[in-house]
Amino acid sequence: MGLVDSLPTGRCLVMGVVNVTPDSFSDGGRWLDADHAVAHGVDLIEAGADLVDVGGESTRPGADRVDEETELARVLPVVKALAADGVTVSVDTMRSSVAQRALEAGAAIVNDVSGGRADPDMIRVVAQTEAPVVLMHWRHHSVHMQEHTHYDDLVRDVVAELTEQVDAAVAAGIDPERIVIDPGLGFSKTGDQNWTILAHLEAFTGLGHRVLVAASRKRFLGELLGSDRQQRPVDQREDATAAITTLCADAGIWAVRVHDPRPSADAVRVVARLRAECSQIADSGTEELHERVTRRGREAEDGAR
Repeated sequence: MGLVDSLPTGRCLVMGVVNVTPDSFSDGGRWLDADHAVAHGVDLIEAGADLVDVGGESTRPGADRVDEETELARVLPVVKALAADGVTVSVDTMRSSVAQRALEAGAAIVNDVSGGRADPDMIRVVAQTEAPVVLMHWRHHSVHMQEHTHYDDLVRDVVAELTEQVDAAVAAGIDPERIVIDPGLGFSKTGDQNWTILAHLEAFTGLGHRVLVAASRKRFLGELLGSDRQQRPVDQREDATAAITTLCADAGIWAVRVHDPRPSADAVRVVARLRAECSQIADSGTEELHERVTRRGREAEDGAR
């Protein structure tokens, strides 16, 4: 799978975000110019991101869709330039045509927040390549998605609906090992529901696929950190984002998608080091216990003689 195979292993990965849009909730308009977007993507890698997710269509709650030509014009120059610079690029799109053109331009991963539901051809296009695909739990486009937050049992229902999306991808010929799943924080979910999902990450890692979590700077963090009257501003949610990254890394999540990679890059390395130390201690303890049992067994045999 090319550049994807060269990504670090043994720890949670950090996916940096390049929104080539005028209306994304966090940084809309900052990287709309292609040259600025490319420079920002390089900066993200230098700040510790392992790969970069490039998107040309905002999926914030209430956002309207852009047309295909606009999305292509925003995304392709950035994908091509970053890939040429050796960056592992994920393309954030719900359109099969954009995914195909981006893969041809050098993208290594397709990140479809609709999980293959917005465009029936998406799964077919991905199946014809060797690219990994991120399938997010999704119920409706952004303009109406917060009208669809009812669940009989949140975790069970999200897992079941996401499993349907995965099964459709596998049936279309996508190798299960190429599938990454995303529980879709903030998409057809309230703030409280986001916390419930985060408290049950094992339900998603237990499905046997790599898992991506995208919590960075989202509204539910602003609500938690803010006062009764207003949310914490978007650019003041990085510490909370890094805290979520730490929890995700410890839970065995494959990657976190973040706007500011440096704090999260530090967090995943701390968790990886501590887990390695704990594993070493556990192994040493097992060896010591085995030696102790063996020694006592020999002493008992000697006493019986």
